[in-house]
Amino acid sequence: MKHEPECNCNGKSRRRFISRRDLLFQAGGGISGIALAYLLGTDGLLGAPAAGPQACVGSAGVTDSPFLPKAPHFKARAKSVISLFMCGGVSHVDTFDYKPALTKYHGKPMEGKGEVLVRQGYPGPLMKSPYQFKQFGQSGKWVSELFPNISGIVDELAFIHSAQGRSADHTLSHYEWNTGSIIAGYPSMGAWLTYGLGSENQSLPAFVVIHDPRGGPFTGSAQWSSGFLPAAYQGTVFRSAGDPILDLHPSAGSLSPEQQRAELDELSRINQNYVEKHPGISELTARISSYELAFRMQGCAPEAINLDDESDETKRLYGLDNKVSEPFGRQCLMARRLVERGVRAVQLWNGAVVNQNVDTWDAHNSIVDNHGRHAPEVDKPIAGLITDLKRRGLLDETLVVWHSEFGRMPLSQKGIGRDHNPGALTVFMAGAGVKGGQSIGASDEFGYKAAEQIVTAHDLHASILYLMGIDHKRLTYYYNGRNMRLTDVAGELIPQIVA
Repeated sequence: MKHEPECNCNGKSRRRFISRRDLLFQAGGGISGIALAYLLGTDGLLGAPAAGPQACVGSAGVTDSPFLPKAPHFKARAKSVISLFMCGGVSHVDTFDYKPALTKYHGKPMEGKGEVLVRQGYPGPLMKSPYQFKQFGQSGKWVSELFPNISGIVDELAFIHSAQGRSADHTLSHYEWNTGSIIAGYPSMGAWLTYGLGSENQSLPAFVVIHDPRGGPFTGSAQWSSGFLPAAYQGTVFRSAGDPILDLHPSAGSLSPEQQRAELDELSRINQNYVEKHPGISELTARISSYELAFRMQGCAPEAINLDDESDETKRLYGLDNKVSEPFGRQCLMARRLVERGVRAVQLWNGAVVNQNVDTWDAHNSIVDNHGRHAPEVDKPIAGLITDLKRRGLLDETLVVWHSEFGRMPLSQKGIGRDHNPGALTVFMAGAGVKGGQSIGASDEFGYKAAEQIVTAHDLHASILYLMGIDHKRLTYYYNGRNMRLTDVAGELIPQIVA
């Protein structure tokens, strides 16, 4: 079995061979949130190191970590990425992609588009949006009444109206926009970013995921998996309330910080002796790296997401004073604090697969009931996040991406809902020097298919990597007989985004 241990940024790979048993043992060496905390507790290695904000930033004193900063291919425009993923499929034609033709032809069949296939059947006639659209900002961007706060910052946003996916299935589409593949088992974009660049902060995970308090998205952790990359690069799930990771704090009678430090040093020495005798086998190194990170996280992770020192004005800006927007507002404020502390990638999720048509954006039954429920959850927090990043001087070095797995049909479903539509969806981006107030590409007159400057998941990922200083064709990992990429053998830069 072939395996390549480190980043291949220049197209060169060093091969080595490990047994199946070694591979299984090594794959368990990465940090995965609760599992790691449990592992540390089982081994009696939990301590209570004191750490203030300054002790939780940077890489000082850390010499052996998979997350040490790595040089980009060229000068980066962003240091961090915040992904805002709306689980369930947001209707572009009811939010940011204004289609007057839907009003004009409301109730009539859609003609001239060939055979129309819908996920659940019941294809009805064209249906106008139940929401009013108005123009906002100097750009005159059309936005529906669902987003009164985001409409106030449209000149900071670059809208892509011609994004197009390959599947009408929730799971496969989630894979596509998060990993670049509709097949399970591929690394997520956050994993690729941390693999290629490391992190500016060795006391927090390089890739943090905060999902909806109601539950996780379709297929859960597969959406932030490290896939065939080393396990250390998978996303670490933080809770949005209470301790970020369960059982992270030491229990009564645990080792003191000094005792824990001594044990870790001794384990490191033993591990080094083992590595010298067994070159090419790094499972113990991976395990020790996980211990070391968790040791530092005990003091730093709770501080990073402690919102008590935020002003009341800031909390209101994120909607924490409203029970509807408070949960996602907490997620957004935590994301700002994490990128402020050098975390490379943060992914926030809205929508949980509990009661699917209620708890996600999956509006089969009713656009009004569904989107009327979820838009107020995220509108003010997202506007607050972008406003706060800008006023703190962080927006220029942080890329914010808002997306979903697909759009929705311009046709009605049983008169009041809309079915899945991978043919067209809207994405918006802010920060990292991306010019705001622009609309890129276009869907057709009904919003059925992307029509001008079609943008694929590979194009979006290539452009995100570019803004982070990475050439998507040079970021590779040798697996299964070839050098693998986030963008596979495709991907073109979106010129308006990278200009």
